[in-house]
Amino acid sequence: MSDRRRTGERTLRKIHGDYGLAVLNKLDDIAPELKRWVIDFGFGEVYSRRMLDIKSRQIATIAAMVALGHSGDELRSHIRAGLNAGLSRGQIVELTMQMALYAGFPAAINGVKAAQATFTELDSRTGP
Repeated sequence: MSDRRRTGERTLRKIHGDYGLAVLNKLDDIAPELKRWVIDFGFGEVYSRRMLDIKSRQIATIAAMVALGHSGDELRSHIRAGLNAGLSRGQIVELTMQMALYAGFPAAINGVKAAQATFTELDSRTGP
């Protein structure tokens, strides 16, 4: 295993825990090489850089994904990672709402809905 792969897997787990790997594991049957690219380059090269902390990277990632109209598993995974990095639910909703100014209301609404679905899922797993 390469150093980049080890760094990528370690960084992926640090940011996303088991949830992020589960999202990527969905690629195993159809595009395992894409999964390797995400781990090796995305997490082994980009996310592991030291100039920005993980919280700042998650703010940028969530904002970009919302602005681009992504609202699926990947956005929900990064919303979870944002919470793990110290963002509050309110901060995630606020940064998602700000995207209405730059990406339009439909993107912001989809982002808020993804956040709501993520929060609901987390609450149902950790409920009373």
